[in-house]
Amino acid sequence: MGETTLARGAYGLAWLKKIPLGRIAVILVPMLWLAAFFFIPFLVVFKISLSEAAIAIPPYSPLLQWDSSSSYLTFSLNFGNYLYLFESRFYLDAYLSSVKIAAISTFFALLIGFPIAYLIARSRPTVRIVLLALVILPFWTSFLLRVYAWMVLLRKDGLVNDILLMTGIIDQPIQILQTDFAVYLGIVYTYLPFMILPLYASLEKMDLSLIDAAQDLGAKPYQSFFLVTLPLAKAGIIAGCLLVFIPAVGEYVIPALLGGSDTLMIGRVLWDEFFQNRDWPMASAVAVMMLIVLVIPIMFIRNSNKEAE
Repeated sequence: MGETTLARGAYGLAWLKKIPLGRIAVILVPMLWLAAFFFIPFLVVFKISLSEAAIAIPPYSPLLQWDSSSSYLTFSLNFGNYLYLFESRFYLDAYLSSVKIAAISTFFALLIGFPIAYLIARSRPTVRIVLLALVILPFWTSFLLRVYAWMVLLRKDGLVNDILLMTGIIDQPIQILQTDFAVYLGIVYTYLPFMILPLYASLEKMDLSLIDAAQDLGAKPYQSFFLVTLPLAKAGIIAGCLLVFIPAVGEYVIPALLGGSDTLMIGRVLWDEFFQNRDWPMASAVAVMMLIVLVIPIMFIRNSNKEAE
């Protein structure tokens, strides 16, 4: 038994030695990056979520406590924060509202982004570069400044209401700012480039002869779109939807600046728990549950794609 184990270990080391050092270095760098800036901070947040709130700095009790008088080392885990998440209707409503707003925003971003990406992919190379630059151009401006600009445009004396009044569509200024519509508009505008770029990458590689073949076989334009173009762009659609949906669920700035007081999203709940209530364990539990809610569908989609391939 011991010889077999040693033989397996020696085989593993021999296999490891066959891997080029350059390849190991390439793999190691992103793994270390993920460990340092994602996995370790997540463990810290998870640890805080299992503690109890306390009037202290930091405002939570340690999991390990040493009692010098009795010489006892106690290890305590508090699962009450997670139980309260399922018992409280407020947090459930916040999760559902965040998912709803993110899903609707993702749908409209796909609806707007697909024609734009298709147009860019079918343009001449010189025009394509200009169009891609226009898509990327908003990233050169501060995200916060762009949201503030929408506040100026959407207020009652803003440009949008002025245009609607001038064209006679409305008789008096309407409330656009601090509504759910403003939140949808802000999210779609902000994350639209994240939808366009993956779609463009998929559509640009598409073989146009397949569309010609479909039309030669009698397919109408809308049939060739649904039977040829859309399936070939599936990878870009999934990537773009994930890139929009995931950050939109935890969005805080856009609902806080463009939404009303009744716009409930989990990002605002996290802010309130951390900085107003100073209940770091509860806020950490909310953050951990939000990550789980996002990771499970991503893993499901990933496994579905593997099975389809």
